[in-house]
Amino acid sequence: MYVWLNGPAIYDCQPPTYCMQTVDHHGRSTAYRYRDVSESGGPGLCCIHGSGGSHAVWEGQFELADRTPVAAVDLSGHGESEDIDADPGYETLAGYAEDVVAVAEATDCRVLVGHSLGGAVALSVALDDDISLAGLVLTATGARLAVLSDLIDLLVTDFEQALSFLHGPDRLFHDPDPEILERSRTLFAETGQAVTVRDFKTANRFDERGRLGEIELPATAIVGEHDRLTPLRYHRHFTAEMDCSLLRIENAAHLLMLEQPAVFNSAVEMFLDRLEADY
Repeated sequence: MYVWLNGPAIYDCQPPTYCMQTVDHHGRSTAYRYRDVSESGGPGLCCIHGSGGSHAVWEGQFELADRTPVAAVDLSGHGESEDIDADPGYETLAGYAEDVVAVAEATDCRVLVGHSLGGAVALSVALDDDISLAGLVLTATGARLAVLSDLIDLLVTDFEQALSFLHGPDRLFHDPDPEILERSRTLFAETGQAVTVRDFKTANRFDERGRLGEIELPATAIVGEHDRLTPLRYHRHFTAEMDCSLLRIENAAHLLMLEQPAVFNSAVEMFLDRLEADY
């Protein structure tokens, strides 16, 4: 059971199957939520949030834990994880990748599910880290994540106005109920301006378009029909360069796993079916 109480999800913690846990690595502690009520185990899902987020954006995906274990990471400086002293760009991305590797190894979750900047982190792990993975779910993301310079400036100078822009039509959401909008704004506020700005600047400097062919893992790309931040063409690039399928979810924008959780989960299950068929 989980409920939302004026912010991130608060869970009924039943060790070891449904708890907030931590793993120590590289001189810091990284928090993650973990649930496993599956009988068969499976490859496990390690879910990685995007800019300004936390493990709480994956609240609906813990329903998949009856199929396979689910871990959702708080990247450094987000949620309950300790922060890192890192400049935006490669240094921050490398730190976030360390967080993900530590959680994936602690939980034996071998499918990385990355959203937006979290997708960039997942790609970085797949390209540069020595870790055994089973697959990638690339959600509302791209091999290049250009951010409008005006948005970055606004995040620095007027954080509240920047959040209003992001929560405008067909950016983070297509047609959400007011409660979801409020949850999202609260989550950004809890992450804070400094870390959120670092995230967006890091996303803007990410570009691995020339290296996707190095990834031999099976993958799927999932995009919201109305996503103006990471549109369909970003995801088509994955299918052209990798062993990657593509699914588009109707009536959703950038935060599609929050806006259409049941449909998103069905898309992930289709990918798990494919992995089981291959192995």
